[in-house]
Amino acid sequence: MTLRRYLLLALLIALGLGWWLSQDRSPLSPVYVFDGVVGPSHKTVLPPPAPAIWKDHDQGSQSRLAILLTDPDSAWLGLVHGLRSMGVPLRITRDYKEALRHRVVLVYPTISGRVLPAEALQALIRFPEKGGTLIGVNVEGGGMAATFGFTDIAPARTRQAFTLDASHPRAQQFDDALERTVPFSNTASGADAAGSLGYLGAQAPLASFEDGSAAITARSIGSGHAYAFGVDIGFMLLTGYNNREQGVARSYVNRYEPALDVVLRLLQDIYRQGEPHAVTLNPVPQGKSLAVVISHDVDYTTSLANANAYADYETSVGIKATYFIQTKYVRDWNDQVFFNEQGLDPLRKLHAAGMEIGSHSVAHAMDFHRLPLGSGEEHYPAYRPLVRDKDKSEEATILGELRVSRFLLEHFLPDYQINSFRPGHLRNPYVLPQALQATGYQFSSSVTANNSLTHLPFRLTYSRETAATSAVYEFPVTIEDESAPPLGSRLPEALRLAERLARYGGLFMVLIHTDITGHKLDFERGLVEALRPTAWFGTLGDYGRFWQARDRIGVDILPNGQQLVLQLSVPVPVDGLSLDLPMGYRAVTASPAGVSYTQQGARLVIDKLTDDATLTLVRDGSRPYANVPFGSRP
Repeated sequence: MTLRRYLLLALLIALGLGWWLSQDRSPLSPVYVFDGVVGPSHKTVLPPPAPAIWKDHDQGSQSRLAILLTDPDSAWLGLVHGLRSMGVPLRITRDYKEALRHRVVLVYPTISGRVLPAEALQALIRFPEKGGTLIGVNVEGGGMAATFGFTDIAPARTRQAFTLDASHPRAQQFDDALERTVPFSNTASGADAAGSLGYLGAQAPLASFEDGSAAITARSIGSGHAYAFGVDIGFMLLTGYNNREQGVARSYVNRYEPALDVVLRLLQDIYRQGEPHAVTLNPVPQGKSLAVVISHDVDYTTSLANANAYADYETSVGIKATYFIQTKYVRDWNDQVFFNEQGLDPLRKLHAAGMEIGSHSVAHAMDFHRLPLGSGEEHYPAYRPLVRDKDKSEEATILGELRVSRFLLEHFLPDYQINSFRPGHLRNPYVLPQALQATGYQFSSSVTANNSLTHLPFRLTYSRETAATSAVYEFPVTIEDESAPPLGSRLPEALRLAERLARYGGLFMVLIHTDITGHKLDFERGLVEALRPTAWFGTLGDYGRFWQARDRIGVDILPNGQQLVLQLSVPVPVDGLSLDLPMGYRAVTASPAGVSYTQQGARLVIDKLTDDATLTLVRDGSRPYANVPFGSRP
């Protein structure tokens, strides 16, 4: 062959190779492009913040916990989200006379002559004397010191935690050291350290700060009670929910961090003490003691293939899990391309097995929390985010990661809707709640339970701030597999944590990467075997839909002679709703007639609710409903 022909052949080969590479069809190419796949075509526009309105919560019967709001420009939204997570029915009002028609009243965010008139303060003083339960937050004055049992106050920003008195009846349920001492501020954060109000001269306080002043006073007045909190509990709740703990958390993940849960359990206990016919919503479906969600992050070359081994096991024991899939079609510093034609088969197998598919972004970028928001017009295949190294990504946006990953997963799983999202490395930008809502997600698992200071789900706020809510719910991670020692050796520790959470219906969210099987799959087997007898298992989507519906349910109790009438307002259908009834009461009838329920002890489980329902409760022994009627307090 002549040199000329050699050169011509080489040119043709080079042209052919160049054409092939230009098609981005090889798994080794920088970008993998599926033929004919383009989208999404619509533009994403973030909704403007809609400020939360306290009047939206001014409804319900006098059996609810009344919140007397003394300053609407406060963190009252944290109280609403927290009490709903704990299942406490509430009503907010600015009318002290209306509040005092309830048996339990929480005055928030402060009590003083600056925010309440003299007649309101006098009525509050008389309230526990008549048998009511009064909960004050930041009691600064107004002549209320004697009612709450202290002599003076000491404001400060130098306190970091309060410790419950183990001998107090309200504190005896908290027998873990991490429950007894509750952190709420980190003084190292300087001007951002939370303020507190220490109560001086209090006798037998329920909790004390490290300087010896009372953090929570407790005083019995005849059959009534008065409690004063020296910490802004609404602000404290939002600190955790908004992932702004600033060093308050005692660990990052895999440990028990019940700071917010202790406060909420304490408030629920005080409410049930003061309202003897209280009905509260249990956090776990079907009357179980613990909600377990097993989730898998699929974000490595071999992870998609290995995912089916986990799914095979889960199918064999009759449970479903959530698989967060990274739609990685760009080769970069992180890894090779694996969301390609070869990756579609294991994805479809997961879907066919009934597993939930969620998004785990496109780029899995370490700097996701620092990315620009984006235009809202990012689309495949033009959107090509590149992770340059562990600290820097290029051409990546928050909306691009959310839009494009969801589009691709739904494109290759026709008639399937992606509702759940988890960012790579749990990076959590402030704009994420509204970005998730705008791109169609409903459920997020983007933080750890420890960083959130709670082991319960909660509703997210706009920009992780205090003024506006979002439609997205957060389900924090309890256990993950990347910390030392290896996951397979941590089963006993994980089961001890699950035991703590089962005492109050916590969420046990497990995160297992499917990069390997081995000890990680062994851990899952051991966990499921140990917890299945008492725990509820389901996907994030299953639990999220339950939580959405539960969060909107209204619970009211009305007297009817010697009976109680339980009224449930049910805007959204819900299955397996679990309620805790007053001790000694049992349900005897339900309306409409198709409502099916079971009861064991004080726990009532309703199989399916599609609309409002009414149940009649009777007390064994036919004791009267109450010796003091509603509305007699003021």
